[in-house]
Amino acid sequence: MRRLRLAVQLLFTIVTNGYMYGFLNGKIYRGSLKYVCVPGLNCYSCPGAVAACPIGALQALLNQRGFQIPFAALGFFFLFGSLLGRFVCGWLCPFGLVQDLLHKIPLFKKKKRLPFHHILKYGKYAVLILWVCVGSMLLFGGFAKVPAFCKYLCPSGTLFGALPLIGTNEALRSQAGGLFFWKLGVLLFLTALSLKVYRPFCQYLCPLGAIYGWFNQFSLVQIHWDAKQCVSCHACEKACPAALSLHEISHSAECIRCGKCVDACPQKCLHFCGKGTKATKN
Repeated sequence: MRRLRLAVQLLFTIVTNGYMYGFLNGKIYRGSLKYVCVPGLNCYSCPGAVAACPIGALQALLNQRGFQIPFAALGFFFLFGSLLGRFVCGWLCPFGLVQDLLHKIPLFKKKKRLPFHHILKYGKYAVLILWVCVGSMLLFGGFAKVPAFCKYLCPSGTLFGALPLIGTNEALRSQAGGLFFWKLGVLLFLTALSLKVYRPFCQYLCPLGAIYGWFNQFSLVQIHWDAKQCVSCHACEKACPAALSLHEISHSAECIRCGKCVDACPQKCLHFCGKGTKATKN
């Protein structure tokens, strides 16, 4: 399962950020595919990105003059949320892959959570409400509204967008100022924290994870627990990188369906399956 997941993460990242001309020339792809969103946090400004980020699209709709309900973005979130929930975070998000790889580096004693996790985990909901929604509607730069999360916080945009563009575009390098160094500091802080704590951005700050987390209990993709076969060895809980209990696995808004619990179960009583169906053993 781990190798399959890593292969899917790498393949999805390469496919959705495979516009090599953009990386070589420091230019953003602006073709028709950019009107389509991918389910993960995938920066529009990445020179290799062939599609848009759903959080960026939501902010763009909220930035329009006059308040309009962003039905297109809400429909997108409902579709992928009801089908996959936070499976998107565990398998299809490029920045999630970066954090996974950083956490594998054998430095420091690894931790699953930060202190005061029970409070800090609500940070991603605060970011969604205050930065993505309220900030995008109320903050102004000149005469235009500002996509607050993308402009001031998103580490994925800095890593996949700003750094490659500045590295290949001399004009942009000369314009780098305080805002760029602020976002670079955010990225470096989260990068360093990822070496010790499992996916800190996903757990505490990601607005996309906050949205998909709402769908976890009823999304189509679930991890089914066969209680009759369970021997209460707690191997799944020990393997869970988010430190979830057996009863929280798959249903908690914090579960990214990484499948580590499935691999760890000696009785094979945990299985990926569709909502409303029971997985059977061969």
